[in-house]
Amino acid sequence: MENVSNVEQLESIKSLQSTINKLEKALSQMTGKGANTTLVKKRLKAVCIGLVMLENVWNQSPHHYTQEDLAEARNVLTGLLPSIENIYMKSKVGSPQRTLLERRIKALELAVQAIDELLTH
Repeated sequence: MENVSNVEQLESIKSLQSTINKLEKALSQMTGKGANTTLVKKRLKAVCIGLVMLENVWNQSPHHYTQEDLAEARNVLTGLLPSIENIYMKSKVGSPQRTLLERRIKALELAVQAIDELLTH
């Protein structure tokens, strides 16, 4: 895995925690409305796994995920990147949203890297 500064590690972990909070809120609202929550649940699980993988690599925290869980999470996370990158490209340079998206993209890419390392070992 690429060498990541402590600042980037902290930003990535915070970004994924923020993403998890957003997904949990969305899931709660959608459940209340009786909407289909399959996609949000899948994304929530994938981002949670991504966060645990980063903590596993950087802090040697244990994880209990199977190869199958990791592979599925990797697919979901890589599937999220194009839409986030698209929003990023449309966002205003220097805006808080652009910074947030930049950090989210970086965090997801690092999570995918961490999963890749575990899947190939």
